[in-house]
Formats: sequence, C-alpha cells, structure tokens
Amino acid sequence: MAGSVGEDRGMGSPSSSGIDSTSGTGAPAGPAAGARALHAAGWLAAAAVALAVLVLVHWAPLSHADRTVAGELHRVARASPDLTAANRVLSDWVWDPWTMRVALTLLVGWLVWRGVRVLAAWVAATSVAGTLLQQGVKAAVDRPRPVWPDPVDSAHYAAFPSGHALTAVVAAGLALWVLRERGAPVAWLRVVGAVGAVSVLGVGLTRLYLGVHWLSDVLAGWLVGAALVAAAAGLYTRLASAAAATEPPEQG
Repeated sequence: MAGSVGEDRGMGSPSSSGIDSTSGTGAPAGPAAGARALHAAGWLAAAAVALAVLVLVHWAPLSHADRTVAGELHRVARASPDLTAANRVLSDWVWDPWTMRVALTLLVGWLVWRGVRVLAAWVAATSVAGTLLQQGVKAAVDRPRPVWPDPVDSAHYAAFPSGHALTAVVAAGLALWVLRERGAPVAWLRVVGAVGAVSVLGVGLTRLYLGVHWLSDVLAGWLVGAALVAAAAGLYTRLASAAAATEPPEQG
C-alpha cells in the first residue's frame, strides 16, 4: 500500500491539469508535516475524550453553560420565526451531513478522474470512518437532546457529538487538505478555507439555535472531526514519504 501512496503524490502529466504537486503552494508535505498532523490529532482526540468525560459525569459548570446557551437561543428562535425558518433551511439542506457527503463524493470522483486513486480511496475511507465514529460515540455516550415544550425543530439519535458539526469539519478539512496535497494555488486554498470556515461555524450555530444540540455536542463534533482529518492527513503523508524514500533513483 505504501508504494501506491507514493506513486499518487504527483499529478502525473503536468499538462493534464492546472494543479500539480509543485505549483501554487510549493513542494508536497514531508515527514515533518505528517508528524505534526499526527501530533495535532492526538491533542484534538484527547480534548474530545476529556469533553466526553465531563459530559458523562455531569460536570456542573459545563452543564450550566449548556443549559444557559440552549435556553437563550430557544427564546430567540421562538420569537423570530423567519430567522428560525432560515436556520432550518441552512441546517437541513445547505449544511446537512448528506450535502457534505455529496461534496466529498464529488471530490473523490475528481481524484479518480485525475488518476489519483489511492488518495481518492483515502478520502472516501476517511469520510466513512467519520460516519462510523460519529455513530459509535453517540451510542457510547447516549446523551439525550434538549427537550422543549414548544420545539422549533426535531432530530433523531443521541446528541453527543453533533453529527452535523463533525461532518462539516471532515468535509471542509479533507477538501482543504487534498487541494494543498495536490499543490493548489493559494487563491484556491483561501476560497475553500473561507467557505469551509463559514460552513463549520454556521452549521454549529444553526444546530444550537434550533435547540437540537447542547453547546458541548457541537464542540465535540468539531474536535472529533478535526482529529480525524489530522490523523488521516498525517498518516497518508507519513506513508507517502516512506514510499518515496524507498523508490529507486531515476536513471538519467
């Protein structure tokens, strides 16, 4: 597998696309970048675990913050039906997890079309892992969602972590990493980064505003999603660097 990863580092023929591994952002990431990503993944995962523990033991300051934020936003949502309707459209359609998965499917399809099959499979596997991880943590923590006598929206399954928040981070993070991995111009990275940041923050706010998640659910979704992307990027980079180091030198 490592050899295949190494073979997919470049774009192939330079004329086949406006993006290659040496344009725009410079040379591809090396072993040091992979190590930094894995280190960051460890810290993010540790923070997510710590947050889950605080939720499970019903830590009073966190519970108070969750209830305060949820209560204040619910009052605003009840008093602002037009704004609530807009939040439902954003949450249920624009930033819905299935919308994010469709975007990742298009990204995988583009990579396959470019002939970068190992990276395409890596992105697809990371996306699937995000869904499985989300459901696994939900089942393990089994946290009830906020309950209102006058709800403005509804949602299924356990609350922790927010699947919307997690999926948005995974989709935005993978898209940004893949473009950087392929040597995308800085302008592309800025646009994708801006759209991703708005989506990640926006979907978290909509889930809180609609009263279907606690604040700590959203924070956990962000942390778990970021940890998964960092781990995927770091491991891929490490395998690719190892594969490149074992390739025989070109005869010239």
